[in-house]
Amino acid sequence: MDILSSKAGGVLTIEFNRPERKNAITSAMYQSMADAINDAERDPAVRAILIVGKPEIFTAGNDLEDFMKTARPDDGLSIEDRPVFRFMMALSGATKPVVVAVAGAAVGIGTTLLMHCDLVYAADNAKFSMPFAQLGLCPEFASSLLLTQIAGYPRAAEKLMLGEAFLAQEALDMGLVSKVLPAADLLAFAQGQAAKLVALPASSVRATKQLMKAGRNDAVRRAMVEENKFFGAMLSAPEAKEAFTAFFEKRKPDFSKFN
Repeated sequence: MDILSSKAGGVLTIEFNRPERKNAITSAMYQSMADAINDAERDPAVRAILIVGKPEIFTAGNDLEDFMKTARPDDGLSIEDRPVFRFMMALSGATKPVVVAVAGAAVGIGTTLLMHCDLVYAADNAKFSMPFAQLGLCPEFASSLLLTQIAGYPRAAEKLMLGEAFLAQEALDMGLVSKVLPAADLLAFAQGQAAKLVALPASSVRATKQLMKAGRNDAVRRAMVEENKFFGAMLSAPEAKEAFTAFFEKRKPDFSKFN
């Protein structure tokens, strides 16, 4: 199973389990995670959600081969019908607290999804990147809005325009993660934090989350829709075609011929 999900002690744990492909996410994996979160929302026994990867890799982001097969702009599917959208809406709209533990690389949506979680903990070997511009694309799932709110415009512009990787300490400094821990301690710490949330009054935790996110959800949804308009159009543009072709040919893309 590429996604493992289990319930224990009031916590739903969702684990990326595709290390042979660096936990690259397929449409089927997005759907599995969406289903798991929606099920947890309906299950009163679940009081917190924990998302984890492997000690050496959180996720390499979208599986580009699967992405090219399932994200064609001319396939007639609306964004709402795509598993990735279902997952991100389930995550963003979850009323129960979401804890995430990041070790190793968190690429693309692997970093974007953190902005929709509540408690984000990183190992000291964590590395983050949002290389959308490098692929001839644009930010996704409200990252243009949320990263600007979290880190401020100058740092958000640097991370989203250049798409260069940054390490755990910088992620902490800019407010993307709550704490950085030794890699060997990360999982146990995140599990402990989830257990603390389970022990608190569930209604108080949910109300606190709702109040902190009040007024933000509508803005996030609008940003998702606006970003998707650009993203969908750019998928079929020459720049993205050059970027993806270069990736599969294992060469550096040449954007010099495009305005």
